[in-house]
Amino acid sequence: MSAAGRDRVPPGQHVTKGWPVLHFGAVPRIARAEHELRVHGAVERARTWTPDELEELPQVEVTADFHCVTTWSRLGNRWRGVRLSELAARVGVRESARFVRFADVGDYDTTVPIACVEEALVAHSHDGSPLTAEHGGPLRSVVPSRYAWKSCKWLAEIEFLEEDRLGFWELRGYHNGADPWAEERLV
Repeated sequence: MSAAGRDRVPPGQHVTKGWPVLHFGAVPRIARAEHELRVHGAVERARTWTPDELEELPQVEVTADFHCVTTWSRLGNRWRGVRLSELAARVGVRESARFVRFADVGDYDTTVPIACVEEALVAHSHDGSPLTAEHGGPLRSVVPSRYAWKSCKWLAEIEFLEEDRLGFWELRGYHNGADPWAEERLV
């Protein structure tokens, strides 16, 4: 690995060549035409979008490294989708909001501080192809500065919160901060 590559790998991590598939439970099979993303909570105008409607919004491509709590890192991922800040502006997030909760179509959820809105993305594509079901398709959140469990697969809900709420893995002992550079894996 080049010196530049080493500078991108947090302590305790190693670079993987593939893209491992990790999640709790079975992979849901979600028909894109029937999927919806609900954005609500501490907002002025709650809203629901379909994947097609999201693709009509301004699209961005973000290249970011992806770090899993299980110690693998995948460098240079190309994500395509809508910035969370775009959705936040469209629903009118209240000044009282301090956290963002991401939830899937089942029982999984996680939160990040509101400061992550600027970097976060609702992605529909990875490395030039639509997200597969195994990797969270049709939609997933991507929060590059946090361990991958904060990038919720099968994203169905974004809720802006005034107070933090521990999510699925955080309730099971994972560190709520999830900063890979500080090795915030478990509490």
